[in-house]
Amino acid sequence: MDKRYKHQEIEKNWYTFWEKKGYFRPEANKVKTPFAIILPPPNANADLHLGHAMYTVEDIMIRYHRMKGDATLWLPGADHAGFETQFVFEKKLQKEGKSRFDFDRETLYKMIWDFVHENRGNMENQLRRLGFSLDWSRQVFTLDPEIIKIVHRTFKKLHDDGLLYRDNRLVNYCTKDGTGFSDLEVLYVERTDPLYYMKYGPFTIATSRPETKFRDTALAVNPDDKRYKSSLGKTFEIMGLLGPVKMTVIPDPEVDPDFGTGIMKVTPAHDPHDFELGHKFNLSVTPIIDFAGRMDFSWFLSQKNIDPKYRARAEKYHGKKVKAARDLMVEDLKADGLLIKTDEKYTHRIGTCYKCGATIEPLPLPQWYIKIRPLADKAIASVKSKKIKFAPKRYEKIALQWLTNFRDWNISRQVVWGIRIPAWKCLDCRNDEWIVTDGNSPSSCPKCKGQNLEQDPDTFDTWFSSGQWPFATLEVNSKKDFGYFYPTSVMETGYDILPWWVCRMIMLGLYATGEIPFQTVCLHGLVRDAKGQKMSKSRGNVINPLSMADLYGADALRMALVFGTAFGNDVPMSEDKIRGMRNFSNKLWNIGRFVKMHRESYRNQKKYPENLSVEKSTNAEDKKILGELTKLTEVVTETVEEFRFDKGAEALYEFLWHSLADKYIEAVKDRLKNYDRQALAVLTHVFITSLKLLHPFMPFITEELNKQLSPENRVPLIVSPWPVVK
Repeated sequence: MDKRYKHQEIEKNWYTFWEKKGYFRPEANKVKTPFAIILPPPNANADLHLGHAMYTVEDIMIRYHRMKGDATLWLPGADHAGFETQFVFEKKLQKEGKSRFDFDRETLYKMIWDFVHENRGNMENQLRRLGFSLDWSRQVFTLDPEIIKIVHRTFKKLHDDGLLYRDNRLVNYCTKDGTGFSDLEVLYVERTDPLYYMKYGPFTIATSRPETKFRDTALAVNPDDKRYKSSLGKTFEIMGLLGPVKMTVIPDPEVDPDFGTGIMKVTPAHDPHDFELGHKFNLSVTPIIDFAGRMDFSWFLSQKNIDPKYRARAEKYHGKKVKAARDLMVEDLKADGLLIKTDEKYTHRIGTCYKCGATIEPLPLPQWYIKIRPLADKAIASVKSKKIKFAPKRYEKIALQWLTNFRDWNISRQVVWGIRIPAWKCLDCRNDEWIVTDGNSPSSCPKCKGQNLEQDPDTFDTWFSSGQWPFATLEVNSKKDFGYFYPTSVMETGYDILPWWVCRMIMLGLYATGEIPFQTVCLHGLVRDAKGQKMSKSRGNVINPLSMADLYGADALRMALVFGTAFGNDVPMSEDKIRGMRNFSNKLWNIGRFVKMHRESYRNQKKYPENLSVEKSTNAEDKKILGELTKLTEVVTETVEEFRFDKGAEALYEFLWHSLADKYIEAVKDRLKNYDRQALAVLTHVFITSLKLLHPFMPFITEELNKQLSPENRVPLIVSPWPVVK
């Protein structure tokens, strides 16, 4: 053996060997217990980041169950990541001085397709580099034709079952990225803005958004507010920047009498609460802000006989971005004597785009919605009945809270990159009904037989397609896979996407198949820097997992990710921690060299302890280390079964470094010099058994050491039996 452990060469060779031998490919076998994990598909638009290295947890489970003799499947895939990928691609276009608006739909889609597939292969090789024992023969992509068919089928089933509807409602719209989002994807941040107190007829109202006043349709007060009881139901003339308008005072129990002056303007087209209030009182929903985030006064400018003063103002505001128009309006409010005062320190929460940070504009837009309650209620029942369990258990309560409070899900997205919604509108008869199919284009309108049909330009929310991932991936490989491996055993992912993905997989899995999609939800924490801060390029604290694997070894990185942090908690990570696990690799290598050196010496002296029973040793040191090995086997087995991977890793580290290396080996050195066959037999047994227990955590070095210490015909660790406590 080399004096130094050369991880770069050894890790590459072993992965190639495992893959070529087909060790990652299970077969459906009625005699064996199935164990399946569907890999949370990484986005196909970029390299892996450190969060993806947490797939280590899944590989630990997969390698453990494979060694137990289960029919073990870890199915890989890649996510087209609709909006996320288009966002990344648009940044690439910007660097080239281009925009998405420079291309037609088909051309842009093809460009993104090529971009994704250039990156996808690189990403998959990076998964190999980290030792993830995925069955590459079964890999799928969210835009594979067969996957798209399943997504279309589910959409059609939802429509036919009355669980799908299209409605013109307020959408969380990012005017910069040009798409709407579901409620879950809006990032709320605290911000300090001016609060403007404006004269509104006989009242004074306070607002942080004076620019929406042109589409105010009513005034609202708390019906219990004595100050305004006499005004309820009355209509008042309100002087505005573009002339007088009439508004009625309506009751709203949600109005806080202590905020501002206790009377609020109602703008159904630009506020979710006001939108619902508008429905109740039959108020008009007409926006003043367009989908580009600009003020739209074309409705006003198209009128005849407008006062020149007001026309000039409308022309001044028209086409301006919201912030610029707001500043102009405030100056005009001052000029007209309508601005009473300004509170510059109004702190409130605003919705922002989670990707670009732009302020979300609530805008009315026709979208497809899923009726969540029937789906969520069944999901709740499956969790409460323990058909689906959570690890750590505390996340069960969080999942139930999300499932209980979900609103109807907007699944329409205004991006090109994704699965186009299979719904058509007839332009001949102009009836309000949409023609929904399972993906096939209709030849004619079922009402008027016209052929002038237009497909919905929107694509599905990526979470809608990936929410079908467990059953879709197994179905497209073979019906045999679906029948054998579904429901899958474990869904392991980060706790941050519990509502976005996990809850939706439960709902859609139950709906589409009638069965739960997985038996256990296992949630890991987020990888942070050593100080607990989120990693970001701007902070300069990003750790590249591939660089760390090249520098210190994939085994060291894997062990560092699970060691020392209770599973489910956020993982503090530093290069020092990874370096520490590299030192552990070196310690293992040195133990292996020590054992091999003595085995070769014994063989040369014809004192090799072949088939010597270790249990028959009467030596106290031997008995002690064998007892500790039994305890270690129990602990590692139990902790992997119970998803407490950190405890298993810590037990292995302590045993190998301290109990075995520092104590036992030091204690038996004299016996080994004297060719004590029992001492070498115990040492070899203990070390190789320890390597088996460590293999799921650190597969490369354990496999190499097992080969170095074992006869030529020894079974590779990846498929060797898991140690059993006798």
